[in-house]
Amino acid sequence: MSLAAERRNYSLAGPENKLAQQKGLADAHWYTSPVPRSRLKQLMKRKDGPAIRDTMIWFASLFAAGVWAYNAWGTWWAVPAFALYGILYATPADSRWHECGHGTAFKTAWMNEAVYQIASFMVLRSATPWRWSHARHHSDTYIVGRDPEILTERPPIWKIMLMQIFHLYGGPLEIKRFVLHCFGKVDKEENEYIPESERRKAYREARIYLLILLSVVAWSVYIQSLLPLLLIGLPSFYGSIVVLLFGMTQHLGLYEDVLDHRLNTRTVYMNPVLRFLYWNMNYHIEHHMFPMVPYHALPQLHEEMKADCPPACRSFMSALFEVVTALVKQGKDPAFTLVRPLPGTARPYKYGLEHDTAPEQTVTAQPAATGGLTHGI
Repeated sequence: MSLAAERRNYSLAGPENKLAQQKGLADAHWYTSPVPRSRLKQLMKRKDGPAIRDTMIWFASLFAAGVWAYNAWGTWWAVPAFALYGILYATPADSRWHECGHGTAFKTAWMNEAVYQIASFMVLRSATPWRWSHARHHSDTYIVGRDPEILTERPPIWKIMLMQIFHLYGGPLEIKRFVLHCFGKVDKEENEYIPESERRKAYREARIYLLILLSVVAWSVYIQSLLPLLLIGLPSFYGSIVVLLFGMTQHLGLYEDVLDHRLNTRTVYMNPVLRFLYWNMNYHIEHHMFPMVPYHALPQLHEEMKADCPPACRSFMSALFEVVTALVKQGKDPAFTLVRPLPGTARPYKYGLEHDTAPEQTVTAQPAATGGLTHGI
């Protein structure tokens, strides 16, 4: 059978959506690791302090990089300066967008909403549609036809992955959606998860985003310089590579259509700098299983859960090696799936409502960690 014949329809408006509902995989009950209720209550406690501190560090670092880039404009030093600025613009904005969208980064609600709106603009994601998109991603994680945030299909579409190094697939798609929202419409994918009651808000946000972007374009034209766009707007494109690499480590190479985050989600040890940029989302099994635990408590939650989870990838680089290896194999065999062995202390995997053991047609066993790279690189 050809790869084209084996490729599934990942569209939310396609037949896989109804099939997932028929199988009981939509809005289903997911496995959760045993964490004492009293301890979980402690871990779920929200605080303003850590997020205020980290937000101030982020904006101060971004401002400093921006000043360097501005002063280096017209020299070769502008290349590393803008590279740093772009990474500090896009990468923390992506993780802050994510955590503030959950409403857990700050204890104070308006602080969550303020940072969420700012970060949404910075990563070119209309705040309201993506709030609902991400809610679906959590309720139906990597359920084909249901999850709007599956990074790539099986077999992988390498052209899209390469385009995303500079956000050249997702970025234009979002701008197209902004324009559509400006005219009071949503596309067929968004129609599956954005409630009617929320759409007017989405239309208003899109008009504000486009007004800001067009103002920056007009400013650049007026002064006959790309500098304004290099500081606002374009960093979402040229600074997106780390966002892509972080995203690749989350779920790729693992299971689709299961009800256990230990099977379709990956936890990765990272060094303090990467964890700051990522806001501890490297503890991704923990986050998916208990999404109301704030980012600053995820390392503690990891300690509570690790006896019931597969070993974490030992480093960022080992995780990327594991993912790329799996994607190459899925290019030849779309059914290839990494199986991460559980420790003896763990409960058995929950594959889904139709089976409690691994589906024979989709399993290829692999070790949980690869390479001997230094912990946390």
